[in-house]
Amino acid sequence: MRRTRQPELPGIHGVVRLDRRTKNLTKRLKPGEIAVIDHVDLDRVSAEALVDCKVAAVINVADSISGRYPNLGPEILVEAGIPLVDGIGREVFSTLHEGEKIRLHDGVLYRGEEVLAKGASQDSETVAESMDDARAGLSTQLEAFTANTLEYLRRERDLLLDGVGVPEIHTPMDGRHVLIVVRGYDYRDDLVALRPYIREYRPVLIGVDGGADALVENGYAPDLIIGDMDSVTDDTLKSGAEVVVHAYRDGRAPGSDRLERLGVQSIEFPATGTSEDVAMLLADSKGASLIVAVGTHNSLVEFLDKGRSGMASTFITRLRVGAKLVDAKGVSRLYRSRVSTFQIIALITAGLFVLSVAMVSIDAHTILWSILKARWNEIYFNVRELFT
Repeated sequence: MRRTRQPELPGIHGVVRLDRRTKNLTKRLKPGEIAVIDHVDLDRVSAEALVDCKVAAVINVADSISGRYPNLGPEILVEAGIPLVDGIGREVFSTLHEGEKIRLHDGVLYRGEEVLAKGASQDSETVAESMDDARAGLSTQLEAFTANTLEYLRRERDLLLDGVGVPEIHTPMDGRHVLIVVRGYDYRDDLVALRPYIREYRPVLIGVDGGADALVENGYAPDLIIGDMDSVTDDTLKSGAEVVVHAYRDGRAPGSDRLERLGVQSIEFPATGTSEDVAMLLADSKGASLIVAVGTHNSLVEFLDKGRSGMASTFITRLRVGAKLVDAKGVSRLYRSRVSTFQIIALITAGLFVLSVAMVSIDAHTILWSILKARWNEIYFNVRELFT
């Protein structure tokens, strides 16, 4: 007797991946999987990473928009067409198992037909409404940001004014350009746009944590890696670059344990604030003539979107190195080549036509070969010129 196939239950079906740290989760997510995160006020960088992973849905056990300030992440997910469910409850971290198949339908999480948890589905309307409400909380965040800035000034006065505590390094920077890459907003496009600059000036290349991987992905070898070493790959750490571990003021340096296991020698730099601040202060202290920053944070919304009180240090650090600092953020949007595909095809066609005429009208093989080589070189360099 032929068995009838049961209809598939409604909703989004997929393998689940869980992690309380979103940036750790994105390292192992695969397209079509369902991400479970614990991320209050989902920021733009994390949301873009989830979109790049091509997840089927995002389940947040916390509130993606708490109302403290208008964070940018939820809007990015919704615009990308990725379902977002909030407030599902932290119990799912003990209920679900990594790699099992689950189903999400109308904000309800299922294992088969068993209801595991319920949350609030977000869409463009609910996100826009929550963002409007969150803008009212900006004044409170500004007050906290100001207080954090003053506290940072008090703690790091000697470092900021006199460079006290900056470690000795082997990488020479005196009088040279320094390019600092952070895995922040638009870092991929901006790094590509800076290829001519890197080729001509050959700056010292500093990767801040995952920014070192970004350099490697674009074909560059970082000269220096700075950070707490929680988001850079083992292969990049062992690439031969000098490594500076960003340590806490109390002497703790969690990244040092990992480097010891890998057999990578490192130098510690104890400082308050973020690793991108440490990179800028180090470059400035070592005599860099120009500091070019890619992917760093440079606006109030970005400082708040980072979700750390320590971002106040970035504001002061930028004031400290401002005379040398050139921010490359958005340089990829400043100018885009207007050479169209049609123009390229037309150019190649014209070149081929010239070659055809030459082949028909000339019988001498030696002369023909010389002309073919000349025409080919001409076409090659014309096309290359369009892109460079």
